[in-house]
Amino acid sequence: MSDSANLGIQTVLHPVSDLEKAKAVYTALLGTPPQVDSSYYVGYEVAGQQIGLVPNGGPQGMTSPVAHWHVSDIEAKLAEVTAAGATVKEPPREVGGGRLVATFTDTDGNVLGLVQDQ
Repeated sequence: MSDSANLGIQTVLHPVSDLEKAKAVYTALLGTPPQVDSSYYVGYEVAGQQIGLVPNGGPQGMTSPVAHWHVSDIEAKLAEVTAAGATVKEPPREVGGGRLVATFTDTDGNVLGLVQDQ
C-alpha cells in the first residue's frame, strides 16, 4: 500500500489549437467563465474538477486530453508506477503556487498525469 494518497482525478487538461475559439465552447459547455485566463492556459473549476485548456499542447506536447490524479507525494507515486512498469514522460515541475505536475505513460503508451499541491 502507498503512503502517497491518491485523491482521484481532479484535473483534465485539453490541448487546443485556437485558445479563443476553445474558450467559447468550454465556457458554454461548463456554464461559467474561466477562473484563469491567460495566453498560455485557461482554467475552469466546476463541480470540484479543474478543466484546463492548453494552447498547442504546451511545452509537454500534448496531443490528446490528459487526466491528472491528485496525490499527496508526487515523487513517491512516480516511483510506485515506474516500479510497476510505467515510464516517466515529464518529471515533476512546478507550475506556480507550489503545484507540482508530472506525466508518465502506462505500458500501452497512454499518457497519465499527477498533481501535487503543496
